[in-house]
Amino acid sequence: MDLGLRGLKALVTGGTKGIGRAIAETLAAEGCDVAICARNCKEVAATVAALAATGVKATGAAVDVADGPKFKAWVAQAAAALQGLDIIVANVSAMAVSDDEEGWVNGFSTDMMGTVRLVDAAMPFLLASKAAAIVTISSVSAREVDADAGPYGVFKAAIIHYTQLLAQKWAAQGVRANTVSPGTTYFEGGIWNQIRDEDPALYQLALDLNPSGRMGTPQEIANAAVFLASPAASFISGANLVVDGALTRGVHL
Repeated sequence: MDLGLRGLKALVTGGTKGIGRAIAETLAAEGCDVAICARNCKEVAATVAALAATGVKATGAAVDVADGPKFKAWVAQAAAALQGLDIIVANVSAMAVSDDEEGWVNGFSTDMMGTVRLVDAAMPFLLASKAAAIVTISSVSAREVDADAGPYGVFKAAIIHYTQLLAQKWAAQGVRANTVSPGTTYFEGGIWNQIRDEDPALYQLALDLNPSGRMGTPQEIANAAVFLASPAASFISGANLVVDGALTRGVHL
């Protein structure tokens, strides 16, 4: 199936590791020019080089989405480098689970406002696109009060609500907005890799909770995100696509 992505321009936050890296790579494999950001300069440079090696235009910068002015300026710079933006993917998370003021501030500034800042900065370019798409990355923790209840789950739920608002607000102008909510996702260097090494009992409990008997991969999440970002999903907007291997028990109404 041709997703219709060739020649489009995409921006992915948190694009050097895990789900964000897989999304950026999949977009590039489909023929998108791609801009990425993350906080580690060396990892950004290595990822940009890998993306460019596939034959697409790639650019990136070490920037923190919690730094509003610098982040918004970079979005404009990335759009200029790519000569426009058609797709944005808000993927960065502070992974804030501590129920203290620092956790709430970090979760709000990074997860929530990082998403809002990206949309605000990119919207002029999206409105000029004929295939404009916003994809936000939430979590199954937005749907259930689980071990990640607290800032992480609360702001992931708020992101779904915000994305639905965007879908309603901008539909008439041709901008689609959807969310992907991953379940437990394993990759080297990720949180579940760390938990497996430091708390094997918790890791096993997480595995046991999923009827599939395993965790997802970044590529499986990326497949969903890239589809929603693509013209192949042209009449899908306001959706929250849960990709969790039947982990969550709630009925999707």
